[in-house]
Amino acid sequence: MPDTQYIIRPMKAEIIAIGTELLLGDIVNLNAAYLSQQLAGLGIDVFYHSVVGDNPSRINSSIKLALSRADIVITTGGLGPTVDDVTASVIKTYVLNNALTLKNNRGTVPGQFIKLPDNKFLIALPGPPKEMKPMFRKSVVPLLKNISGFKSVIKSRVLKITGLSEPKVNKKAKDLLELKPPVTVGIYAKLGEVDLKITAKAESEARTLKLIAPIEKKIRKRLNDYIFGADEQTLEGVVGEKLLKSKKNMAIAESCTGGLIANRITDVPGSSKYFKTGIIAYSNQAKELLLDVPPGIIERYGAVSKQVAVKMAQGARRIFNADIGISVTGIAGPTGATKNKPLGLVFIALSKNNKTICKEFRFPGDRVTVKWQASQAALDMLRTSLRG
Repeated sequence: MPDTQYIIRPMKAEIIAIGTELLLGDIVNLNAAYLSQQLAGLGIDVFYHSVVGDNPSRINSSIKLALSRADIVITTGGLGPTVDDVTASVIKTYVLNNALTLKNNRGTVPGQFIKLPDNKFLIALPGPPKEMKPMFRKSVVPLLKNISGFKSVIKSRVLKITGLSEPKVNKKAKDLLELKPPVTVGIYAKLGEVDLKITAKAESEARTLKLIAPIEKKIRKRLNDYIFGADEQTLEGVVGEKLLKSKKNMAIAESCTGGLIANRITDVPGSSKYFKTGIIAYSNQAKELLLDVPPGIIERYGAVSKQVAVKMAQGARRIFNADIGISVTGIAGPTGATKNKPLGLVFIALSKNNKTICKEFRFPGDRVTVKWQASQAALDMLRTSLRG
């Protein structure tokens, strides 16, 4: 077993993902994200990620470069028995006396934990996440805790925002985004969502939480109801919690989203307690027969209109005896647009307590992104309707 003496200085790590399939885009590199999160929890900084193909010379060069600027180098992939798995042969050149074989309980290929001169460490892990994650958790983490000496902990808190664009969130949090360590704030834009990530580094988890708390309080005060959740929470999960708490149920009538909202709602375990039904009324005939939308309204205003969205939401609520009815109708593209009704035009209506509201949206992007943004806006209307 390697000699794991306590190291006083802060430790830096680098992650190298190995596999030509990663470079070609056939496989997405999820291992690096997982390892970075785990290392942050141990107080170990990660400054570089790299990806290299199945070539011994390039793998060796990547490891040498990483060892020149990091204390811990972790490789994933290339340890298997096939012709293109060449990492093991490269790693052998680094193995002296201080090497530990890491047992693989989910596969056949073991990992390696190697101590090098100058308190450097090289860790070789298998590529498949189902093998890599348990090996890292059970075998590598205890060793890393020892060599890092518990000198610091990195903790993050993610606040999730919807209904505001990234520039608007940036404006409201500009001064906080300029904070310097030990506590920093980063902004990350996603489709229909903006995340603010508060990260603190300190000597203990309790201290990191104390550093994060006042910053989170400021962000919540500034962005208030635009924040729908934190960390692992999802918008559909938050909506479900609010429906359960308020003892309300719902019915959905979808046109352009094609069942996406219902799919997201029913992805949440226990959704049968508040989700009554989802109707995909894609054609005009379906809107008339399934939701009692009067043909005259469709003829006069068109299927993509405020008037039709309102009737769809009211029909869903009334016909299925639901507390809340919500509807979506729009033009996802790439065809179907007119001069007065452009691509991305979406109407979302919500019927509750015999009152119906309808909002008009203009979403940018292609068909898939318009549909997702529409589902996000619909779920957010549900969330805000259940406030308090």
